[in-house]
Amino acid sequence: MPLTNRVLADLAAAFRISTEFWDWKGRLTEVDDATVVGILAGMGVDASTEDAAHHALAEHALRSWRRALPACTVVQQGAEASVPVHVPAGTPASVHVRLEEGGRRDAHQVDNHEPDREVDGTWVGEATFVVPGDLPLGYHRLVLEMPDRTVEETLVVTPAFLGFPAAMGSRRVWGYATQLYSVRSAKSWGMGDLADLADLATWSGTQHFADYLLVNPLHAAQPMPPLEPSPYLPSSRRYVNPLYIRPELIPEYAGLNENKRQRIASIKAELDKQIGGSDRIERNPIWLAKIAALRIVYDEGLSEVRMMAKENFVREEGRTLSQFATWCVLVSTFGMNWREWPAEFLRPSSPEVATFAAEYARDVDFFVWLQWVADNQLREAQSAARAAGMRIGVMNDLAVGVSRSSAEAWVLGDAFAQGIGVGAPPDHYNQLGQDWGQAPWRPDRLEDLSYAPFRAMVAGNLRHSGGLRVDHIMGLFRLWWIPEGMPPTQGAYVRYNHEAMVGILLLEAHRAGALVVGEDLGTVEPWVRDYLRGRGILGTSVAWFEMADGGPLPPEAYREYCMASVTTHDMPPTAGYLALDHIRLQYSLGMLTESLDDELALAERTFDTWNRVLVERGLLAEGETDVAEKVLAMHRWIVDSPARVLCAALTDAVGDRLTQNQPGTVDEYPNWRVPLSGPDGQPLSLEEVFTSERAARLAAVMNDFSVHAIGRR
Repeated sequence: MPLTNRVLADLAAAFRISTEFWDWKGRLTEVDDATVVGILAGMGVDASTEDAAHHALAEHALRSWRRALPACTVVQQGAEASVPVHVPAGTPASVHVRLEEGGRRDAHQVDNHEPDREVDGTWVGEATFVVPGDLPLGYHRLVLEMPDRTVEETLVVTPAFLGFPAAMGSRRVWGYATQLYSVRSAKSWGMGDLADLADLATWSGTQHFADYLLVNPLHAAQPMPPLEPSPYLPSSRRYVNPLYIRPELIPEYAGLNENKRQRIASIKAELDKQIGGSDRIERNPIWLAKIAALRIVYDEGLSEVRMMAKENFVREEGRTLSQFATWCVLVSTFGMNWREWPAEFLRPSSPEVATFAAEYARDVDFFVWLQWVADNQLREAQSAARAAGMRIGVMNDLAVGVSRSSAEAWVLGDAFAQGIGVGAPPDHYNQLGQDWGQAPWRPDRLEDLSYAPFRAMVAGNLRHSGGLRVDHIMGLFRLWWIPEGMPPTQGAYVRYNHEAMVGILLLEAHRAGALVVGEDLGTVEPWVRDYLRGRGILGTSVAWFEMADGGPLPPEAYREYCMASVTTHDMPPTAGYLALDHIRLQYSLGMLTESLDDELALAERTFDTWNRVLVERGLLAEGETDVAEKVLAMHRWIVDSPARVLCAALTDAVGDRLTQNQPGTVDEYPNWRVPLSGPDGQPLSLEEVFTSERAARLAAVMNDFSVHAIGRR
């Protein structure tokens, strides 16, 4: 039902809460009072009564007038920016820009006829200054000078357009997508790690001429069991999960005496015995074993030069790293959910937290050291990728959010909305909507913080990678907020300043020389894809989803600015999909809304259509029944598209049929815990991948770019 009073509607507009949306059936749906009141409460705004709502609206109207300068001004390079300035009425003022790399540029004042306003007992005037449009890219400072004081805030000049990195030139690229934890080698500790990533890059670059490796989010998880298996529900998106460290490749390991090396070997041997019979990725015992080994290496200490390198890393990361490490130690004392800790430990800046960190300084330093080691090994993986001839190398995946009890939510405090979850409204696949268990950033606090947390997160993920895939990139525009205690159907979209967030994303990618791919699948406002294309961000096109007029969209109709693939991590590998494994799995889990026979028949009709068009285009031999040949034909389909970036799943390369994630489940299916397997369902080692003839055949398809007259090595 619609909102019952105008003041609540005005408050919703002021805080960017959409009071209506188009649902999955094309119906205009209105948001009710309770939802808006709940979302406002998550932003620290009391609208529970009409008087409170009136007061909140009046306070919001004064918010900008209480600031001498906007907290953060973001502008595209080449465009002027008008900046409102608020000073005591009649006070002379001037504005200039202090450039990031040094130097100064003056802003000029233009007419502003806004009348003076009384604010908290003082008359305040507004003036408008225009910042020149020829400023260099970067994070600059806006400086307001008055006779009695000077005020500074942030001015960000971002690229108008990103496009393809110089390393790509005018060429097309392709790469493998993989869930790193699933790719296990003879030397890894029961799951794929950063050393395996380096080896996988060397193989795919030198033997298959791939230009990138897209990996699942490598974000930090919990510091102690039980570990969250989903890489898309991390504890911190800024830091790396130390579970991916290879202990034996840490330089200090080489200096251990024989006794200490034997202790580590014994820990690994015991782990192998414990998990050897499992058909799952067993993160909990792996982490317990690995952290014991890592403690032995840490206790060996650092040389003077290595200490310099670590201290430099710590200095560059700043206070956030020490706070994250402190959280890791606090968890072992008070439990995983920091919201249930004693009140004096709920804020990282409290004296009690400082005392705790000092008392457990060595434990805190251990978790700092883990991040430094992980950073070094990720750098080495990217170095191996570039040495193998890859133009992009490692492409990281950026999750859309963090869990409500995460380190990130503790460190950043009220930058996150309180009592709010993120999810999705009802759609064809889930008619009850979804609550992902994530905490959303507050748009107003992000602006107050000059988007510093977002900047740091993006920069951290791009530090040792040549590309970034942004999961659910629509989250930079709007997110579906769900007040605590309400079902997902009773949420609403909250809008973000996409100009600022996309602009900062582009600026960091430009500085890193990186490619940016936005995952724009699902419910997307039509203008969003056009906007992203206009800013030089690639979209995502998945063959199974690209349909038109009741059949597959012809490949020549695909976007040039997209990453084209056959499947995604939320779908079964293509061999399993063609075998209808996913439907039988959903049936076994009680997830089908129609009968099994009806669902199978519908899928068969879809595949019959695909078979017909593949045969018509000469991509599949008529009458071909071999699944491996059909997988190759599907990849020939995307090769026939104009997409500048192609992606093949490593699971498709080796004939895997097991899905990594069954949406709508947690433990009913072992999501994010399935090792890479062959067509027979038996786990494959990384060494077996290296000799896979099936993978070589797929690579040959992906390297056939002759029809596009696009250069190759």
